[in-house]
Amino acid sequence: MTNPFAPAPHRTTRDDTPALKKALTTPLLYFFILGDVLGAGVYVLIGQVAAESGGAVWVPLLLALLLSLLTAASYAELATKYPRAGGASHYATLAYGPFTGFLVGFCMLAAGIVSVAALARGFAGDYLSTFVSLPVVLVAAVFLCALALLNARGISESTRANVAATVIEVSGLLLVVGLGIWLFLRGDGDPGRLVSLGTSDTGAAAGALGGTVIAYYSFVGFETSVNVAEETRDPNRSYPRALFGALITAGAVYVLVGIVASAAVPTGTLARSSGPLLEVVKEAGGVPPKLFSAVALVAVANGALLTGIMSSRLAYGMARDGLLPRFLTGVLPGRRTPWASIAATTVLSFLLALTSDVATLASTLVLLLLVVFLIVNTAVLVQRRDRPDRPHFRAYTAVPVLGAASCVLLATQVEAEVWARGLIVVAVGVALGAVAAVHRRRASS
Repeated sequence: MTNPFAPAPHRTTRDDTPALKKALTTPLLYFFILGDVLGAGVYVLIGQVAAESGGAVWVPLLLALLLSLLTAASYAELATKYPRAGGASHYATLAYGPFTGFLVGFCMLAAGIVSVAALARGFAGDYLSTFVSLPVVLVAAVFLCALALLNARGISESTRANVAATVIEVSGLLLVVGLGIWLFLRGDGDPGRLVSLGTSDTGAAAGALGGTVIAYYSFVGFETSVNVAEETRDPNRSYPRALFGALITAGAVYVLVGIVASAAVPTGTLARSSGPLLEVVKEAGGVPPKLFSAVALVAVANGALLTGIMSSRLAYGMARDGLLPRFLTGVLPGRRTPWASIAATTVLSFLLALTSDVATLASTLVLLLLVVFLIVNTAVLVQRRDRPDRPHFRAYTAVPVLGAASCVLLATQVEAEVWARGLIVVAVGVALGAVAAVHRRRASS
């Protein structure tokens, strides 16, 4: 019987594995990352940040941006040093061996698949109900099939669709900023809330840190872009520019949204609302509430598309490294897109969408990614021993050290029940990694 976990022959040259098409330019990659960061989360998370930090919502948003940039620098170094699909899994394999590589890849893959499932259910929820009421199963099935077809059509087509969706997302957020400024100029709102940090239950420092954990979720997504580095033209030049540019753009938008939302709407109202930006619209008036339902649907769809691209490329890269079954390396002859991994991740997302709600699906994402980020930050330091001939981005040594420390700090703020669910996922990854290791040893003996 053929061993499904057998590593691909000639892994160092990979001559027998079809290469992915280099189609991404710097602007397309910039919009890819920006669209993935500016996802559905920003439309609901401002209220939760306010509940933790008080009226000074912009403080944890700014702190989350700075912490994200630390880990982003590690990704920039590794992605330009090793520009191939597989991302964090590939980096961990190089630094610590295939077992850790599998575990990291599994955490990333699990987070991506769960995220797409959550977004599928989110798309079928209250925002869509503003326009039409349809069964969740039907909406999730059609939604995921449409995304899979667009993903399989090609990376260029997918990222061009992302450009249009990102423009809509950003326009909606900028509209909120404009409405907040108009509300303030006409004499409404309270700018004094912008310096109120902490709540009645927490001090300023605890409130800022608690809010930063939640705000950090708004910035995740940048890490998915390393999985398309192989499909990027001149990644050494394009990737760092697109990555840092997109994160800073997203951070600026988030901080502005946090400022106007807090000044325009009482903190308690923001904290209680599941659609906090809609509260700004209501306070300002003049804009139909359905507009934000439409923008939110675009944001959800765009986030699911980009996460689906990441998941399929990650599965493809892990399979090419011998960490997942070889059939996942199947590539469409004409399109040169990884059809097998697209199909597999789509089916898993659909099954998860049928069995869990959005809150349950989303609760372990941050913890899983903190595990990944911790390993990536340390892998940068380990791989400094490897000096390839190609030029690549290099971060100051203190940056990955601080990035790793930030992951530990944020992990200490994660709730116990989230740890319990996250550890189950990690345990499954450890078990599957052990099975893969046994298969690899048998194959090499």
